Amino acid sequence: MPDIKLFTSISEAVKSIFGKSRYVVKKNYVAGGDINEACTITLDDGTILFMKSNLPAFLTNFKAEAAGLEAIRATGAIGVPAVLGAGTDTGFSFLLLTYIRGVGRISHYWETFAEELAAVHRADLPEFGKYGFREDNWIGARKQINTPHDRWIPFFRDCRLEPQIKSAGNYLMAEDRRRAECLLDHLDRFLVEPDRPSLVHGDLWSGNMITGDDGKGWLIDPAVYYGHPEIDIAMTELFGGFPQVFYEAYRDTGMLQPGYGDRKDLYNLYQLLNHLNMFGRGYLPDVRRILKKYAG
Repeated sequence: MPDIKLFTSISEAVKSIFGKSRYVVKKNYVAGGDINEACTITLDDGTILFMKSNLPAFLTNFKAEAAGLEAIRATGAIGVPAVLGAGTDTGFSFLLLTYIRGVGRISHYWETFAEELAAVHRADLPEFGKYGFREDNWIGARKQINTPHDRWIPFFRDCRLEPQIKSAGNYLMAEDRRRAECLLDHLDRFLVEPDRPSLVHGDLWSGNMITGDDGKGWLIDPAVYYGHPEIDIAMTELFGGFPQVFYEAYRDTGMLQPGYGDRKDLYNLYQLLNHLNMFGRGYLPDVRRILKKYAG
């Protein structure tokens, strides 16, 4: 994976990437996103870039996001914005990406997206070979632990559910905590080991995909790691879901193991706990429902 270029200012980044004669003539802020500010940057030759910015300390988050985009790009299976660089300027940090204009969707858009996502999950990337990732990264505003494990179920217990359950302690009643402890002790009753680790997006809902310049579905805002591909499919079903044709096409790839429907709520418990810890008790009823379902 290539190193992410780091710069001490936006002007330095623009000059380094595009040549000394290039400079910024306009910024337009873009709505959307809960954590970072986003804008397009127009250069004097008409080139448009996409930039995220936040406090200086968020440079770590931007470097992790860039690493995730580059990991997905390395599969050669699906479109992602190209990472141009990251850095800090006066009072803020930033991530520079290519600007995706988007065009009309191709025919069979969702079937193609399902097939390309399956190709990401199937990609042979033997340089890592464990569950986890080379470094920790971020799921929303919260740190995501990626300590490498040899097996999927212990990884999901140690690095996904357990840290979120501990963080949610002030929200959980005694019965919730009992169920959570029971679930952690018996995860192997509900989950299955995949054949091998697969690169997953890690935060795959409709807001983290866009239509690319080729008219196909592209991935953005990843929280990547090597895990079970079902984690991505479960996440797509959490907040409204994708069209049914997507699920039919993904199922046709053979990437779902038997019994996926019995496991998806358990996979989404991680995401719901993360939302509970970020946004508050509005997510508590669903957390309690899933705890009761698997450890009632």
